[in-house]
Amino acid sequence: MYKNDSVLPFFGLLFAVALWMMAYFDGQHLAMLLGHAPEELSGGQIGLITFGAVFFIYGVMGYVSYWLEGEELRPGRHEASNSLWAGVAIVLLLILLVALAGVFTQTIIYWSTEGPVSTGFAGRLAGYILLDMAAILVVFKKYFVAEVVVAEDEHSEVPW
Repeated sequence: MYKNDSVLPFFGLLFAVALWMMAYFDGQHLAMLLGHAPEELSGGQIGLITFGAVFFIYGVMGYVSYWLEGEELRPGRHEASNSLWAGVAIVLLLILLVALAGVFTQTIIYWSTEGPVSTGFAGRLAGYILLDMAAILVVFKKYFVAEVVVAEDEHSEVPW
């Protein structure tokens, strides 16, 4: 079977949204019982949000895989479709990466000389840098790297 489906990522995203809605309605139910808005998350809400995030990441990874590899994987060599716009996108993402790295460096310098900086800000900045690097790699793989799909015979040496 060589088919690359988008069904499982869709249900991963759907399940993530369902879990997040459950966490939201649990918070609304707690607010109704207490008579005011809850100031903190309950243990159940944290678990629902966490598993929702896991399924969301699984769904996004599945859709990125579906976009990169196509609908059906066929054995053989598939040449990449070079595109001017893909090159422009990579250059713009690289400029953004250099700018984010500069801001991160300035944050570390400020942190060491002036005093503490919000760790949330530094963490988000590092996350943006990693997401930008991932976007560069995804665009590069899609438009500039040839694919080789290798398939084995159904009756290979695997016992099942």
